[in-house]
Amino acid sequence: MEPLRIGPSLLIYERDLTWTAERSSGPGGQNVNKVSTCVDLRFDLPGCETLPIWVKQRITERLQARIDADGAIWVRCQQTRSQLRNLELARAKLAELLAAALVVEAPRHATKPSFSSKLRRLDAKKRQSTRLRDRKGPVD
Repeated sequence: MEPLRIGPSLLIYERDLTWTAERSSGPGGQNVNKVSTCVDLRFDLPGCETLPIWVKQRITERLQARIDADGAIWVRCQQTRSQLRNLELARAKLAELLAAALVVEAPRHATKPSFSSKLRRLDAKKRQSTRLRDRKGPVD
């Protein structure tokens, strides 16, 4: 198979990916009992030589819940009745996970409410206050 492309310049080669197949619990009738269509894809993150160290660290931080004790990332797919199609879907899911982990989020900047939004808020408070005061009726 061809290398898994993560972004424009990062590739994961087949030697860093291992997969196993087992019986699926999904649709398929008697096919479920005979054919191993569920695919478990394992990416050996520490053993991958093509990714820079900073990329490995970022993936480790962002995908901590998906990493096992060996440092590998597991992806399971059993959506279809075809083992080959499930493998393709698992590879796509892994690529999507890794690409999402590498996205650098823009820093948040504190902003002030606008003058008109302050006026609208104060006007709404006055209307609510008037509404509640009118409900009480005359005070003895």
